[in-house]
Amino acid sequence: MAGNNGGGPWGGGDNSDDGQKTNEPVGSGLGGQKIPEIEDIVKKGQEQLRVLMGGKGGKTGGSGGQNGSGGLSKGSFGLVVLGAAALWLFTSLYSVKPEEQSVELFLGEFSSIGNPGLNFAPWPFVSKEVIPVTREQTEDIGLGGRGDSGLMLTTDENIVDIDFQVVWNINDPAKFLFNLAEPRSTIRAVSESAMREVIARSELAPILNRDRQIIADTAKLLIQETMNEYDSGVNIVRLNLDKADPPLEVIDSFREVQAAEQERDKLERQADAYAYTVLAGARGEASQLLEQAEGYRAMVVNGAEGEASRFSAVLAEYTKAPEVTRKRLYIEAMEGIYGSMNKIIVDDAGGGGTSNIVPYLPLNELMNKSNNKSGESN
Repeated sequence: MAGNNGGGPWGGGDNSDDGQKTNEPVGSGLGGQKIPEIEDIVKKGQEQLRVLMGGKGGKTGGSGGQNGSGGLSKGSFGLVVLGAAALWLFTSLYSVKPEEQSVELFLGEFSSIGNPGLNFAPWPFVSKEVIPVTREQTEDIGLGGRGDSGLMLTTDENIVDIDFQVVWNINDPAKFLFNLAEPRSTIRAVSESAMREVIARSELAPILNRDRQIIADTAKLLIQETMNEYDSGVNIVRLNLDKADPPLEVIDSFREVQAAEQERDKLERQADAYAYTVLAGARGEASQLLEQAEGYRAMVVNGAEGEASRFSAVLAEYTKAPEVTRKRLYIEAMEGIYGSMNKIIVDDAGGGGTSNIVPYLPLNELMNKSNNKSGESN
């Protein structure tokens, strides 16, 4: 456990686990390299105390009464006590930066959390670990690691090469210290396992195209849930999916397949567009023909109905006045026949009963008019 790495309340500890923990703030006086200096100061104080009490400085067997020198005065003894108290107070005070928190241990057992500012940890009973809690730290997976750390299997049995970053910080320094022996290794292992689980539920094509952000968000949530189950005190800030490609050995072939699929899709779209154009034209032409046929049908039916109505009307008139109706029909028929023709009307009764007079017929004029009408019609 990381709590054992702190060395307890009696030593500075070895924080080489992650390069992230700082046992002592600057000037705290604690740590493995500071204790010898404190011992030297204490020894020097004892030496001076012996001299003041009449000893011979460095020899323990001397007696102050034998050489007749004066004993230790109350003032000097007070100064020694005051200096020792100041030294103890100096070694017990420490500062915590705004981006840090401290974990205080009373005789090696967790005691409290120190907030930013000046804190008091009575030495040697209380030791502390100062941890940067807001600093974001990054774990790169698939980059510079094992050769196969980024190779993952999809649900459609394809292999994809994934490179991603996990950015994290500490939200509970006590849990972080005591519940994780190797925090960085744990985060890496959990992140790789979570990403493999998410990739195993996805197909290759969505991973390479549209679902990258969805995969990153899902993996981040799964990593956070696992770290919470470990009671780790770690907060996953974000997950960056840097690369999602086929393996390097087959990436060229895969891109050729993708290009062929894109060309196929393009041709299918063009064919669909052409079919839509042709079908739309055919439907329009069919609709037009149907409308024309419907119009012709209506015209024929209306004409037939009109002729029938006319015949019925003529029949009714003929029943009332047969002779008059007959003459009217004859005149209308002649009008229809001769109305548009060139004609000469000769009155047989104009000769007065003699046939010696030959009527004049303007045949040349009639022929010219007939030819002109034929030319216009052509």
